[in-house]
Amino acid sequence: MAETIGDDAEQDDDGRLRRAATYASVGVALTLIAAKLAAYLYTESVSILSSLIDSSSDLLASVVTLLGVRVALRPPDRSHRYGHGKAEPLAALAQAAFVAGSAVFLTYEAINRLFNPVAIQESSAGIAVMVFSIVLTVGLVAFQRRVIRRTGSMAIGADSLHYSGDLFMNLAVIAALVLTGMTGIPILDPLFALGIAAFLIVGAFRIAKGSLDTLMDRELPHGDRKRIREIVMAHPATRGMHDLRTRNAGITLFIELHLELDSELTLAEAHDITDEVECRLTEAFPQAEVIVHQEPFGLSDDRLDTRIAEAGRLRRGS
Repeated sequence: MAETIGDDAEQDDDGRLRRAATYASVGVALTLIAAKLAAYLYTESVSILSSLIDSSSDLLASVVTLLGVRVALRPPDRSHRYGHGKAEPLAALAQAAFVAGSAVFLTYEAINRLFNPVAIQESSAGIAVMVFSIVLTVGLVAFQRRVIRRTGSMAIGADSLHYSGDLFMNLAVIAALVLTGMTGIPILDPLFALGIAAFLIVGAFRIAKGSLDTLMDRELPHGDRKRIREIVMAHPATRGMHDLRTRNAGITLFIELHLELDSELTLAEAHDITDEVECRLTEAFPQAEVIVHQEPFGLSDDRLDTRIAEAGRLRRGS
């Protein structure tokens, strides 16, 4: 009972950290939009416009993240007995769409400025705003990474990647303003904007891939699966295991496997051994729900491992 209470308290702390990170993200995005909008109106720099567009998409993405995390933290109910954890990768996928959309708009605007250059006014004011943006963003990313290390949140991880990209973007904007001011060549500004747009596209692709992997129940990395197998086989009563299945449901990992035990064991003995194996796996993967099916060692039956191996041989043969 004490262990259960402790686990519940830890989950509550994780939930509060997730919520705090989403509120901080929305607050930072609103602040940066106001500062960059003023800077763009003052300087008419397309590089600052690119950063303003990105901050606007950040705000939308941060709001989606806030809603996604709020839904993901809901406990299981009659209609969602596995919980609501996949709301997080859905939120991250929406972020990828926002990022890609902002990159397309930015590309259009930058190309337009290449053919119709506009002189930048008062670049020093723009630089000051971008330095302010960098300082604020560094603080947010540091807090988000702390939350990610603690909770493993996919939505906040995507949001953090978003803002980490902003750091490089802001540095690129400063470089564009400085170089344009020094050389007087107006096309340098839209050229930097095109580079920023390419960076956004790459980031959107990475976010989308991670989200789709989770939504499609992709297996955990090979190293994690190997670790699971080693933990199970390390128990002295284990005779074998098969049909290991794993997936990441956003805020919860699911580990399922068939545990092979001596057929002479009583039901109570097999149950105790299974509990010990599950406890060892939970210690190694605190965010996991572990489901173990017991089977007599040496039993010949239809196995998922066998079907997957046969399907692989058929694909190679074709």
